Amino acid sequence: MSTAKEIEAAAADWLIRREEPGWSADDEARLLAWIDTSFAHKAAFWRLECGWRKADRLVAVGSEAPVPVQRKLRMPDWRWLAAAASLAGVALIPALLTKAPPRSSEAVAVARFQTPVGGHEQVKLADGSSAELNTATVIRADVSSKRREVWLDEGEVFFSVKPSGIPFIVHAGSRKVTVLGTKFSVSRENGRVRVAVVEGKVRVSGPDGADFAAEATITPGDLLTADGDSTLVLQEATARVERSLAWREGMLQFDQTPLAAAAEEFNRYNGRKLVVVGQAGTIPIGGSFRASNADAFVRLLQDAYGLRVEHAGTEMRISD
Repeated sequence: MSTAKEIEAAAADWLIRREEPGWSADDEARLLAWIDTSFAHKAAFWRLECGWRKADRLVAVGSEAPVPVQRKLRMPDWRWLAAAASLAGVALIPALLTKAPPRSSEAVAVARFQTPVGGHEQVKLADGSSAELNTATVIRADVSSKRREVWLDEGEVFFSVKPSGIPFIVHAGSRKVTVLGTKFSVSRENGRVRVAVVEGKVRVSGPDGADFAAEATITPGDLLTADGDSTLVLQEATARVERSLAWREGMLQFDQTPLAAAAEEFNRYNGRKLVVVGQAGTIPIGGSFRASNADAFVRLLQDAYGLRVEHAGTEMRISD
């Protein structure tokens, strides 16, 4: 019979493996089978998982610096902290956080990257990951060999994250996106956050202060939209994900999109704004268009639908 110590070690190993890239449905089935073997297995796994999530939230709100912890297993510092907190008592963590030492001099200073309206830029981060910025985007990155965090202040970014035991965290408003190594995009506009996954597994937290049950884990082809306290996940929406990432090629793709919504997308990339008036806003639009060429889009609308277009300063007013 396994000792309590062996069971705790096995539970910690399962918890780590579940968060690594490549976790499959078969792996999940084997984990559930291990958990169902005995109540001791259930208790150990649930205790560690609860401790990990609580520790993760406490670190996020209690200190800008990660708590230095001696490595005992082959796990990143943040997960070892969670396991230790679960075994020793989560109540110990606030005391650790209040006495955390100053940030290491090895840490990379927060870097700020910005694109103008219509801009498109790809930047390399210190850990080997890359961030591809869409139009009118602002991010701040604090990335080093010990810490990987990015704040999306506005706009949209496609991340290619280099695999590492250190979690890569993107803060977007009240949501936190956590990965270990994957490819995904995050956009933030008017309080709405959207996450699209191309590769790997992504965990999106609930609103600030929400229980971890409000978290969602999404995989390739999934599209998550968060607005306030609400979260919508579209699974296996590969076509939508591809359309949402057409901007990486300088394009906009629509599929039965109301003209008013299509015009809003064009306005993100151009100084001259499209203003749609009346019932014309409900016309369904489909196709692929150059994001920077709103004039060509408007000419197509005139030819296809006979819409009226008035040029007034920095606006093009479209009506039926």
